[in-house]
Amino acid sequence: MARLFGTDGVRGEANTQLPPELAYRMGRAATIYFGEHSDGRPQILIGRDTRISGEMLESALVAGICSAGGNAILAGVVPTPAVAYLARKLHAAAGIVISASHNPFHDNGIKFFGGNGYKLPDKVEDDIEQIVRDIEAKKFFVRPVGADVGHIERRQNLLEDYIGFVMSTTSERFDGMKIVLDCANGAAYRAMPAVLERLGAEVILIGDKPDGLNINDNCGSTHMDGLRQAVLQHGADIGIAHDGDADRCLCIDERGDIIDGDHIMIICAKLMLKVGALPDKTIVATVMSNIGFRQAVDELGLTCKITAVGDRYVLENMLANNHRLGGEQSGHIIFPDYSTTGDGLITALQVLTAMKKFRATASELNALMTTYPQVLVNVRVRSKDAYKTSEAVKLAIAEGEAELGTNGRILIRASGTEPLIRVMAEGPDKNRLMRICNKIAAEVEKCDA
Repeated sequence: MARLFGTDGVRGEANTQLPPELAYRMGRAATIYFGEHSDGRPQILIGRDTRISGEMLESALVAGICSAGGNAILAGVVPTPAVAYLARKLHAAAGIVISASHNPFHDNGIKFFGGNGYKLPDKVEDDIEQIVRDIEAKKFFVRPVGADVGHIERRQNLLEDYIGFVMSTTSERFDGMKIVLDCANGAAYRAMPAVLERLGAEVILIGDKPDGLNINDNCGSTHMDGLRQAVLQHGADIGIAHDGDADRCLCIDERGDIIDGDHIMIICAKLMLKVGALPDKTIVATVMSNIGFRQAVDELGLTCKITAVGDRYVLENMLANNHRLGGEQSGHIIFPDYSTTGDGLITALQVLTAMKKFRATASELNALMTTYPQVLVNVRVRSKDAYKTSEAVKLAIAEGEAELGTNGRILIRASGTEPLIRVMAEGPDKNRLMRICNKIAAEVEKCDA
C-alpha cells in the first residue's frame, strides 16, 4: 500500500484523490494521536489558502477533530509559515495547513506541524497514517459524548499576530521604496501588503484578488512574467512574488531579471555576514542549486552543505548541525533564528533589508552570483520508479554527462508532490542542454509506456 504522506503532507486533486472523507479521518486520527501524547484536550490550529476546496476540507478536518474530542482553532486564510508560528505561540498540540502550495487550484493538500512549529517527523506521520487506516478498517476508537465532544474557535486576530511577528524580523523601514508585490491570489494576499505598507513602502499589488479558482494562475513565484512587466512598467525598485501558500519568495530586480532562491541565499548570506549572524559561515542548499551558486559561496568564503531536494531535508541538516541559513532555488529559504520553516514574507524582508544595509539596488545584489543556464524537462509518468531500471535511460544520461564533461551536470529525480520525473541539465550552452534533456526525457517516457 502506497504511503499516504508524501514529501510535503498529503496532496492530490480535491474531492477525488483528497476527498473530505479522508480529511475527516485525518483530523480524527491526528486528534487521537496528539491526545495520547499531550496533557488534556488537544488544541489543533488550522489555516488554509484561498482554494475553493479549502472550506470543504477545513469543515471535514474540524468534524474529525471534534468527533475525537479535540478543539479546532480556525485561523482562516493565512500563509503556511503563519500556522507554524501560531501553533508555537498558542502552545497548540499541532497545526494543520490546507494548501497545495504552487499547484493549480483543483489540487489541495493537508500537512501538519507539531506544537513546536516544525513539520512532523516521518515516524509521527506513519503513526497518524496507521490510525487513519485503522479508522478506515472500522477498528474501534472511543467516541467522546456530551461535554467531551470538541468545539470550534474562530480567531480573527491570528493573522494580525503573524503580521506583527514578520515585521519584527527587520530593523529597517522601506520609506521611498517602490515595490511590486505578486501574492499569487493566495494566502499572502492580506498579510504581505499590510507588512510592506506599515514599513513605509509604496506597494503596487498584483495577484491580490483571489476567487477560489485563480490561485497560482499565471501569477506568483511560478509565473514571473506578469511581475517582470509590472516592475518595468512602474519603474519599481524590486518585485516580490510568493506562491499560493507563501512559504516561497522569488524576486525581480529593477532591470527585470529574476532573483531566484540561489541568489537570495547569497544576498542573505552577505547580509548575515555583515551583521554577524552567520557564525558558522555555512549555507545549506539542495542538489538543484546552480553551479554558479557554489562559485558565489566560495567567493564569500563560505561552506556549502548539499541535501536532497525538499525544504524538510534542508531543515533537518540545519537543525542537526546548528546552521543559520539554508534553502532551495525555488525560493524556500529558512532562517531558524526567526522561523521553524520556510517563510516567504520573512525572506522578502531580508532581501529588502540587504538593499538598505548595503545601499544597493536589487540588480547590484543580484550580480553577486552568476547563473549558469539550467534546463528542466518534466515527464508525466504513471510510475516514478520505471525509469530507474532502464538501460536506455542510463545510456542517455552517460552520453549527456560525457558531452558536458566538467562544465556541467545532469540530475534526474522524481517529484515529491506530483507524478513527474524531472530531468535537469546545467552548463554553459542552453541549446546543448535542451537537446540532452529532451533525449533523456524521451527515454524516460518510453519506459513508462
